[in-house]
Amino acid sequence: MLQVYGLETFYGVSQALFGMELKVGAGEVVTLLGRNGMGKTTTINSIMGIVKPSAGEISLEGTQIGHLPSFRIAKLGLGLVPEGRQVFPNLTVRENLVATASTSGATGDAWTLERIYTMFPALEARASSMGNLLSGGEQQMLAIGRALMTNPRLLILDEATEGLAPLVRDEIWDCLRAIKDLGLSILVVDKNVSDLIKLADRHFVIEKGQVVWSGSSDELKSSADVQERYLGV
Repeated sequence: MLQVYGLETFYGVSQALFGMELKVGAGEVVTLLGRNGMGKTTTINSIMGIVKPSAGEISLEGTQIGHLPSFRIAKLGLGLVPEGRQVFPNLTVRENLVATASTSGATGDAWTLERIYTMFPALEARASSMGNLLSGGEQQMLAIGRALMTNPRLLILDEATEGLAPLVRDEIWDCLRAIKDLGLSILVVDKNVSDLIKLADRHFVIEKGQVVWSGSSDELKSSADVQERYLGV
């Protein structure tokens, strides 16, 4: 579904990505792992057109998207849950969800307001609350719900459970497992490796803007040296 090849991205004169590569297949859950500052968010922002890469290719189901503006990329079926959630603080929960809703790319059962409320009952209970009055966990649910309301073909999550309480993290992982079971492709960044191993099909570990290891969950689980060298604090 998504293929990234030879990606190079700069911030001014500082290079952040050095030939970055990854693939996400249809129905797969793929992770992007690495310590802080290694290029995970830059990779996602490059895919989404938020930051323009200077070299390399990004294709979605065979269509080159690396040159497109962000809104065009989103319309092609990439839904982003950004780092820091970035919900609209002066809109209600319901308004946040319907603000960018679209069924143009929906295949099968479309994501609707009612369906989001079924997955996240807490959002229905807070439907009239302003975004800035929600807890961190509720804001993350809202950010996921907002991305799903665009009916994406690929859901991208940057720091899926960062700063959340353990019980809320478990709820987010349960949600992502349910979404995976529906056949939606997912690319996720997070630091909770043990949870990601249970969820994901494949993993890409990056160091200084390039992939240094990739493999399945079983391979990552048995590679203590990889985890210690590239993911340990």
